[in-house]
Amino acid sequence: MGIFQKVRKIFSKEPPVSLKELRDTFRKKYHAFRLLLASNNAALHLMTELELALQGNQSFGMTFIRSHSTAISVNVFSIIKYLNELTNNKYAGLEPAFAAIQSRLEEVLSQRRALPLQELMLPLSRVNKEMADGVGAKMANVGELRNNVPDILVPGGFVATVAAYELFMSHNQLPDEINRRIQSMEIEDMATIYRLSSEIQMLIINSAMPPELAAAITAAYENLAGGSKPDLRVSLRSSGIGEDSENVSFAGQYRSELNVSPENLFTVYKEILASKYAPTAITYRLNKGVRDEDVAMCVGFMSMVDAVSGGVTYSRNPTDIRSEAIFINAVHGLPKLVVDGSGSPDLWVVARTEPPVIVEKEIADKRQKYVCLPEEGVCREELDAKGQTAALTDAQVLKLAEVALRLEEHFQAPQDIEWCFDQEGRLFILQSRPLKQLDLEAHRDQETALAVDNPVILRGGQMASPGVAAGEAFLVASNADLLRFPEGAVLVTAVPHPSWAPLLSRAAAVVTDRGGITGHLANVAREFRVPALFNTGDATRKIAPHSIITVDADGLTIYQDRVASLLALAAQRTSLMVGTPVYKTLQEVLEQISPLNLTDPDSPAFQPKSCRTLHDITRFAHEVAVRELFDYQANKELSRHFIKRLAAPVPMQWYVLDLEDGFREEIPGKEVKIENIASIPMLALWQGITAVKWEGPPPIDTRGFLAVLGQAASQPQLEAASSAFYGNLNYFMISKHFCHLSSRFGYHFSTVEALVGEDQHENFIRFVFKGGGADLPRRLGRAKLVQEILERYHFKVDIKGDSLFARLEDEPREYMLERLRILGYVSIHTRQLDMIMMNAAQVGYYHDKIIEDLEKEVLPRPAEKAGLRLGA
Repeated sequence: MGIFQKVRKIFSKEPPVSLKELRDTFRKKYHAFRLLLASNNAALHLMTELELALQGNQSFGMTFIRSHSTAISVNVFSIIKYLNELTNNKYAGLEPAFAAIQSRLEEVLSQRRALPLQELMLPLSRVNKEMADGVGAKMANVGELRNNVPDILVPGGFVATVAAYELFMSHNQLPDEINRRIQSMEIEDMATIYRLSSEIQMLIINSAMPPELAAAITAAYENLAGGSKPDLRVSLRSSGIGEDSENVSFAGQYRSELNVSPENLFTVYKEILASKYAPTAITYRLNKGVRDEDVAMCVGFMSMVDAVSGGVTYSRNPTDIRSEAIFINAVHGLPKLVVDGSGSPDLWVVARTEPPVIVEKEIADKRQKYVCLPEEGVCREELDAKGQTAALTDAQVLKLAEVALRLEEHFQAPQDIEWCFDQEGRLFILQSRPLKQLDLEAHRDQETALAVDNPVILRGGQMASPGVAAGEAFLVASNADLLRFPEGAVLVTAVPHPSWAPLLSRAAAVVTDRGGITGHLANVAREFRVPALFNTGDATRKIAPHSIITVDADGLTIYQDRVASLLALAAQRTSLMVGTPVYKTLQEVLEQISPLNLTDPDSPAFQPKSCRTLHDITRFAHEVAVRELFDYQANKELSRHFIKRLAAPVPMQWYVLDLEDGFREEIPGKEVKIENIASIPMLALWQGITAVKWEGPPPIDTRGFLAVLGQAASQPQLEAASSAFYGNLNYFMISKHFCHLSSRFGYHFSTVEALVGEDQHENFIRFVFKGGGADLPRRLGRAKLVQEILERYHFKVDIKGDSLFARLEDEPREYMLERLRILGYVSIHTRQLDMIMMNAAQVGYYHDKIIEDLEKEVLPRPAEKAGLRLGA
């Protein structure tokens, strides 16, 4: 029999139900209410994390969005279930509203692009820059170079397209298995990423080559080789979708292989597909906001060029958009030493004049070069005296400059160009992609003529990425060091290997012994706006591990300790997520989750069919759950026995619901005195609430007053004194060892949940404090003030938006009761302080007063002062 039928029996003068029946019925309602609150809090936490991610202050991927969306949906489904348990299925109308929202959410999360090409292989002669969606940006640009830029030599070749990738993956049923593995892991540390990477790469490499795909590769290769070159060696180059776009270069994140024999084409092809899941690539996609399903791996097969010299040309200065110079790095042999950053190349700077003029030349001490092996693969060869000679003649340098200008003109953007000269002196362009540039004119003007007193560790090197940063020096020499790299440290390494790229989202700066500004890691450092100083010669020897250093990449100097004057001028690192595909997906997801349309509980529209987002459902369910649980009219008999107004000499209204053993004795009437409360945690909270008389709102200046008015005007849904049921109610739900306090005062909301008994391991406290009448900066300031106070007393505190979440657990009873007294005081005395948070003097005054009150009035056992017992 439902609660309302029981109530009707009471009023129809039928024999009244027993007190035990009423208590059992209410306990069931209360249990459903508690579970609803837990699901509601979990859903709101998850929504807050998604909303904070949208601000662009953290890196995230599709796994983050999917897992949070799923968790929110699960919690909202639970909210509906518990609400209907609480109300005897009164709000079943929420279920179709939830289903409609969920359908729209799934549609956003399951969007897939259509295959742009159906052909498995395309010869480069048919590829151009308009085909990036089918062959990847890298090979689209190569095809454009070959077919539409006159007098440019490009090695012959063909491309395995998106259709080939999709065929391989679907033939082996890999997409679902890979998604399952990714979504089942919390990708939070490098060890997890390495394990996930290894599993997925081996899964791909060990998969079978579809017969249709194998035949297509063989036919395309034979067509490229012709009858005269049956053993033609080729390079296989990754060309992921989006790999070489303007804002996301994926520099060095995917695999390429040089000098591959026809016998190993299939094996190497699978290895390059697998490199989509290399640790560097997984981390890079996460940090750059690229969805995993949006990256199909195309592969370019190009005739191998046996290079005499090679390198990279930047048609502009990558670190200064105003510069009118061309930068050329070159080495003997293949360009691999320049591309992967493992060698110190020669450098030429060429003025963009007509004709171009060499204005700077630095010939490096080149000890090694890469060459093609006769059978297959490449190897390093030691250089003797030739290592001191220039890798290029001046004529070759000027030819490269002229080609760079032509390619920039053709693509209408600065270019990053990989090239080589063959044994006959012919120039081959291997690839050309957009060059990432930074505008630093204003930044450099700031950092002139600064006096620095700190000792200098070293001077020199090349600025690979501008800026200033400080942190603990951490030497990285192997993959094992990646797992130990601390957040905010300076990456110090001998060689700027592309494998170190996953650290750049956590590194304050990068310092290397060798490597040039055109290498992969330098490119990624610029994308992440991490200051980088390369080719210093002996940084790993001069910098003491774990010492604090300041890296001034602009000034080519490394200092001991932190240099405050330089750091004060350092440009703040900007977000990389805004505008990325995964960011846009999150925006679309949040459209189904976050907007709050149900703002007025008294409106006729406040009903299940009006719920258009998951947030609407949580708002509706929470409001009606409280209304149903505490509805005096519907539960008159229950309220007579259980819900009492607290008779206390305080201006606010307080109510108490005794769940079990919360009162010392059965209390007749509508009021209960504090002396009759047996709940140990409630008494501790009350002691903190009443320990010091609240002085009322702080004196407010004009700006603070206007901030409150502006907040109220811009967000009318934040009602200070809602006419909704329990709009201003402060209520305790108690048992002897448990207390839930929900309190609202004006625009301020707080909740405390505590379980305190003799078993230390069961003890916990949860505190939530949010809201305020002022604008967001003031509310954030108040949240940080409360955080500082609570952390002083060892609470674990998180701030998300203007909401503060604190917790404490697994501590002895007396320690927990002290902390509850603190929370009681804080929940009263920090209300309305948000209005004065822009006044440093007032903030300082209230901070000191709160600490003084806590130390003198709240913590010295006010229980004895008040003559209250905390339970036997």
